[in-house]
Amino acid sequence: MKGLCIELLHNSRLVGIGSTEAFSYRFQRKNHQAFFSFPKVIVSSASFSQRCLPTVSPVVTEVEEKKTFDSESAGLLVKELRKSFNSGRTKSYEWRMLQLSNIARMLDEKEEDIVEALYKDLSKPELETFISEISTAKSSCKEALEGLKQWMIPQKVKTSFATFPSSAEIVSEPLGVVLVISTWNFPFLLSIDPVIGAISAGNAVVLKPSEIAPATSSLLAQLVEEYLDSSAVKVVEGAVPETTALLEQKWDKILYTGSARVGRIVMAAAAKHLTPVILELGGKSPAIVDSYVDLQVAVRRIIAGKWALNNGQACIGVDYIITTKDFAPKLIDALKEGLEQFFGKDPMNSKDISRIVSLTQFARLVKLLEEDRVSDKIVLGGQTDEKQLKIAPTILLDIPEDTQIMNEEIFGPLMPIVTVEKIEGSFDVIKSRPKPLAVYVFTSDEQLKKSFVENISSGGMLINDTVLHVAVAGLPFGGVGESGMGSYHGKFSFDGFSHKKSVMYRSLSGDSSLRYPPYTPEKQKLFKAALSVSIHCSSTKVHVLIPCLSFLLVKAFGLL
Repeated sequence: MKGLCIELLHNSRLVGIGSTEAFSYRFQRKNHQAFFSFPKVIVSSASFSQRCLPTVSPVVTEVEEKKTFDSESAGLLVKELRKSFNSGRTKSYEWRMLQLSNIARMLDEKEEDIVEALYKDLSKPELETFISEISTAKSSCKEALEGLKQWMIPQKVKTSFATFPSSAEIVSEPLGVVLVISTWNFPFLLSIDPVIGAISAGNAVVLKPSEIAPATSSLLAQLVEEYLDSSAVKVVEGAVPETTALLEQKWDKILYTGSARVGRIVMAAAAKHLTPVILELGGKSPAIVDSYVDLQVAVRRIIAGKWALNNGQACIGVDYIITTKDFAPKLIDALKEGLEQFFGKDPMNSKDISRIVSLTQFARLVKLLEEDRVSDKIVLGGQTDEKQLKIAPTILLDIPEDTQIMNEEIFGPLMPIVTVEKIEGSFDVIKSRPKPLAVYVFTSDEQLKKSFVENISSGGMLINDTVLHVAVAGLPFGGVGESGMGSYHGKFSFDGFSHKKSVMYRSLSGDSSLRYPPYTPEKQKLFKAALSVSIHCSSTKVHVLIPCLSFLLVKAFGLL
């Protein structure tokens, strides 16, 4: 999912400054306002040329004179959050439950506002918004509310004879102050879901929503301030300057959702402070369609995982299809029929499909479509409307592998179909690319299903459907290789924002001299015998070992 503003990050780079590294961006700033909730002021990151200053209105001048959200402001924000975290308030079960309950209440009370914001940003149909953003967020919050008490209980661990007498456990403790950098394609869900995980783990949180979805970003800032503890949960709005200021700070964890290119920038910034990261990136997620399949069902599910999913603007959406040369004509005909059923004969005027998020993304997709050796491969669609930021569902057949559209995540309504002689040839196609975030396989062949699971590496895999695996509470969501690292969702979110602390308890009584110098020959024999017993305890019946154990306990610990 494309997170930070692509056009602003186009010329981003890492530069060396003396013996240290700092983030530097070359960009043209546009006038915009950025809101961050801690100081509770509106600040501007707009810059004005000297010749324009005399003509600026008093209101704008007043805003401009307010302190911009720079590295110093970000540092103060983190300092305040760390103070709140160190007070212990976020660690209690009661605080976590209160915040989660408030989020659940917010989702109920502000549903109409969320729908309106997402329509402004993406023209998302109301039902799609409810299913993919609001309902999913509600499920995530409900799971945390119901499971938190159990999640927080230390996990008991068996100890060995070598540490007798002792007990041990794994304690989940909050990491501290964490940063969530969200994205624009599911701007509400992919902001609030990680925040739910961070809060459930007991952390203080800063959320940086995407400036490319400004209505949702503004709403999130308003709702977080209204419903959550403002001393521990903050929202910082803005673009590259604000994100840069945040990345210069020391965090206890960063979760970023967006492109692999920007993910590298985030990871490099985190590395300066040895900050761990969860990177939810993306890639080219394929759908493999075998000829042994219910074609009508397969096509409906592919359309649902592409064009009915934010019009292809989804990291887990189907990026391209692989099928056999013989089966491709049937598949294309079925896709044409299915698209007409879903969106009508003129999909450009359908109210059931989202628009492209911005002019920049629209231009990028048009460029992919108009590249030499691509435009003549269109078998359906291809219409564009810059004014409405709409591109019709488009199917392309057998595009050359060295074209741009086949070498970057499409993130839009364009669907290439790659053909192979035999369906097993799809293995080589997938393995020739970086590991994808998801792989979808449509087949009734049990052996083929097994082969895909065993031989194809991806963040997730779904057989005979698309996208729905992310709705399963017990499954982690995350990538592998260039599609990301780390995972979250449900209990995995709690774990992702927790440190698993190893704790062992021992009594001060029964201390044996066996482990301490001087190491006499008798001690060495006893010590080796004790370790041997410890190793064999798990595989030998206890009653067989009782005589040996009794002897060793007497000699080593004086316990019997």
